[in-house]
Amino acid sequence: MEVTVAGPWPTLPVLPSPAAHQVVDSGLAAELAYALGGPFHFLLPDAFAANLVAMQDVLTGAGVDGFVYYAKKANKAAVFVERAATGGAGVDVSSTAELREALGHGVRGEHLMVTGPAKDPALLRLAITHSATIAVDALDELDRIISLALTGRVRPARVLLRAMSDTQPHSRFGMSDSELNTALERCLRAGDAIRTEGFSFHLSGYALQPRADLAARLIDRCLKARVMGLEASRISIGGGLPISYADARSWHTFLEAHHPAHYHAGKTFRSDGFYPYHSPVAGAEALAALLATRPEGSESPLSELLGDAGIELLLEPGRALLDRAGATVFRIQGVKDRDGYQILTVDGTSLSLSEQWFNSEFLPDPQLIPQERDAPTGVFPASIGAATCLESDMLTWRKIAFPHPPRIGDLLLYPNTAGYQMDSNESPFHDLPLPPKVVIDRTDRARPRWRLDRHFT
Repeated sequence: MEVTVAGPWPTLPVLPSPAAHQVVDSGLAAELAYALGGPFHFLLPDAFAANLVAMQDVLTGAGVDGFVYYAKKANKAAVFVERAATGGAGVDVSSTAELREALGHGVRGEHLMVTGPAKDPALLRLAITHSATIAVDALDELDRIISLALTGRVRPARVLLRAMSDTQPHSRFGMSDSELNTALERCLRAGDAIRTEGFSFHLSGYALQPRADLAARLIDRCLKARVMGLEASRISIGGGLPISYADARSWHTFLEAHHPAHYHAGKTFRSDGFYPYHSPVAGAEALAALLATRPEGSESPLSELLGDAGIELLLEPGRALLDRAGATVFRIQGVKDRDGYQILTVDGTSLSLSEQWFNSEFLPDPQLIPQERDAPTGVFPASIGAATCLESDMLTWRKIAFPHPPRIGDLLLYPNTAGYQMDSNESPFHDLPLPPKVVIDRTDRARPRWRLDRHFT
């Protein structure tokens, strides 16, 4: 039975992606769903390349000596690593497998940044062997690195010392001021075995002022470390550049309108638990705004402080490089009527939309791709569940107001999922295969070309 209900259903339409629209309008999405026989992700590497160029242009325009590392944890696909390598960027890795993958897809060892806590000795050995930069998280890790560098006697270990922030005093990552002082002394005693290139930090959230303030503090630390005889010429500010999935009006209207009645089973979410799906400044613009920010107590913007001190700025964006660089497609395989709405069941799981597994919801409206391209006929609200036996396995708790009645065999496209959604929580639950990643090339053609991604593992 078809359900047509008129009502104030909140929506969150995404900003347009002409390349994604072309995949749908050309019929390629439907063809891939048939050929692959299940859900899939499609990747748009040209968007990644454009986002990278935009960030590099901001650094150049601000007169800042800088270098971008793609945070590989945001998406495992090989094509983005390849585009980073050809685009003059590096890659941020946190495991031996990620490091090998990056090397295998063309990234030079000296363009690798190794981050994360308590790194495995095998990862540290590879990092030293290939001249990767290691962000040191703790004193015991620094001791292991010094020991490995002294034992290997091949080349010095390149390190940044990771600092804690006053704004996150209970973080399990990084070193306190006193620990940093101890680390500097140990680096000095290690002699040529260690190249102390500077400092790093990672902050949660997306506020710019705390990043500018901590960067300014680390500039001062670099200057003092140089007096000690250490190199100290680089600072990494990590990631945390926001992106906008939707325009400001749509986002604020949604936040004002949404209510538990708009969700299956009256599900509730804290509004401050949602990703900020609109940001006043996003991506490269957020980087420009950060560089123009005056740290507390300074009359100069961060860009000038970096230039005056002769310090190279390093950043490790993930989501911001992947903005509009991919989408996820499921097929509807069940339609069930409920009280005034429907529950759709698709041929995959919410593990392919990672936001759901952080007690949150991936809010951008999914697009219904009907098999029959008829004109919109009304409002058809539906929540979207997975093909598993778990009540909580919902791709979308919200009742989406579709313009067509969803039918078995229709497709659902979740937009802009390349950044963290696709695979950070994927699992072959029920022995369901992981959705493959399809690279879309030549989107300037009437019929885009496609191929499977070349991820090694």
